[in-house]
Amino acid sequence: MKVSLVVLGVIFLLANFQIIPPILALVIGLSVYWFTLSWTKSSRRAWWSVFFVYFGGSWGWLVNLIRGGNIDGESMFWSQQSISTLINPPFALSLLVIFAGLYYLNKGLRTKNKKLLIIATFLFGILVQIKVYAGILVLIGLFVAGIWRMFKRKGISLIKVFAGVSVISVLIFSPLSNDVGNSVIFKPFWFLETMMQFPDRLGWTRFGEAMVNYKLAGNWLKGIPAYFVSFAIFWFGNLGTRVFKEPLFFKHMRRIKKLSYLDVFCYSIIGLGAILPIFFVQSGTAWNTIQFLYYSLMFAGILAGIAVGRFVEKSKLNTSMIYIIEVAIILLTIPTTIGTLWYHYLPSRPPARISNEELEALEFLSKQPDGVVLTQPFSKEAAQAAVNNPPRPLYLYESTAYVSAFSGKPVFLEDEVNLEITGYDWKNRRQKAEVFLQKPNVVFLSKNKIKYIYIVKDNHPDNVINMEKIFENDEIEIHKIY
Repeated sequence: MKVSLVVLGVIFLLANFQIIPPILALVIGLSVYWFTLSWTKSSRRAWWSVFFVYFGGSWGWLVNLIRGGNIDGESMFWSQQSISTLINPPFALSLLVIFAGLYYLNKGLRTKNKKLLIIATFLFGILVQIKVYAGILVLIGLFVAGIWRMFKRKGISLIKVFAGVSVISVLIFSPLSNDVGNSVIFKPFWFLETMMQFPDRLGWTRFGEAMVNYKLAGNWLKGIPAYFVSFAIFWFGNLGTRVFKEPLFFKHMRRIKKLSYLDVFCYSIIGLGAILPIFFVQSGTAWNTIQFLYYSLMFAGILAGIAVGRFVEKSKLNTSMIYIIEVAIILLTIPTTIGTLWYHYLPSRPPARISNEELEALEFLSKQPDGVVLTQPFSKEAAQAAVNNPPRPLYLYESTAYVSAFSGKPVFLEDEVNLEITGYDWKNRRQKAEVFLQKPNVVFLSKNKIKYIYIVKDNHPDNVINMEKIFENDEIEIHKIY
């Protein structure tokens, strides 16, 4: 018996959202532990690093607790925190690859094992295809750490790894990077200004307006301190309890000549990941470059774990006091995780759904001969009107590619969010689709090889030549073009 594409789609979704995520989360934790253990030779420091990678959060919960008595506020300072790692699968996968690569790199350099260095080179090389933000940061981190290691007269093995990673990255990324240069825009301080002004972020409006006016007026005597303060809020607000890494940082700066290449690698990624989004945004979806900061926070978590573990190991305090400090760190760290789970990920009702009627329609469409499907363009206005009535149908939630995913058919226009991010001219297609749905014509259909029209009932176009309704239920209609 032939298994329908809808059933295969459901199996795929279950694998991607219910089976793979917990496995990926477990393996990320193991890779962090193995890497940190191989670096520090301390299981305590490794376990604390795993804790911060899993539970590290911002101080947004504390601000909201003071303001309104709740512990929401994960992205108050713009960046997502550890609890949201798995909602961005490429980011989660890139973490696994990075920490696995660092494990093999560290072991390969220590034992001078070329096979391990080749494995590390390959892992770092494919990062640019998994997550370009990770690829950029790791490349620069390897270069800086390689120069540092060479400066300390420990050979050029790391520079060779960097060269190999560069070659692999270019070979993988070049064919797909035609519009990358056009998608990044130099727009200094956008995140700082919006963090201070937007009510769904920190929302310190008066401060935000003042700093912008200082910049516009060229009053840098006041503007520079204002922007410096906003950056400090941005950085330390996002760090949360990972701020415990700062004493380790200052200690390293006082003894900079004793830094290892791994210290230099970590600090390079932390610094660069924090600076790049301050100056650059992405066209279409400006906030996308905040993903550089995700990696800064992850490596800050590694160093925070090392710092806390080191403190516990070398502290002269009695055991009871050490336990109190450890419990206090845990209690100050986990509110972000609890708040995000409570307010966003475990609501009383799910935010979106696919109804049985739509599943029926999609299964019917999946069994039809191949052909391009025209869907109703996503309406932000209609979606906003339905926001207080969850769960919303997917077509009233966000522009996604669910029709294509469940039917197995190419769609004329879907998933506008990612089309915008990747630089496709989707707005022209949307305009053509809207014009057709208002004034149907055969030319549009034949020119774009449209074979099916999948549309919410009562929103279908007037009949045109060669169009026949082939499916109808209480929610969806499907028309076939002959």
